[in-house]
Amino acid sequence: MAVQTTPAAGRFTFVQVAIALQTLALFFQAATAGALLSSSLSYQLHDIGSRVMYGASMLYVLAAVLAWKPGGGSARPALYATGFLVLASAQVALGVAHMPAFHVPLGIVMFALSVLALAATVRSTRAAAAA
Repeated sequence: MAVQTTPAAGRFTFVQVAIALQTLALFFQAATAGALLSSSLSYQLHDIGSRVMYGASMLYVLAAVLAWKPGGGSARPALYATGFLVLASAQVALGVAHMPAFHVPLGIVMFALSVLALAATVRSTRAAAAA
């Protein structure tokens, strides 16, 4: 049985959806972190968002492993996803420890890395579809 490793035109892969969800969760975290300065409700939203972000990071690992092992893709996205899950774990630990001096810059780095990973995945899918 043949396995299709690139999506049909106009379709998204599971990895792309997982990275997009992770990126959106990180953006939501940034928005609620900024709102923490002015509202008490923002703490609750930031707390809920942290759980969603961590779950999205785990989903990204699952999607990357499924694209790698049975899908026959590269192992590099699985390594990136695992590294990102380690960063997410550190981010949660720093947030729980109330260490904003490390928590905030790490959040910025994580958002930037997530956007770059999403862009790279979209770019590689478009290049594969064009070939």
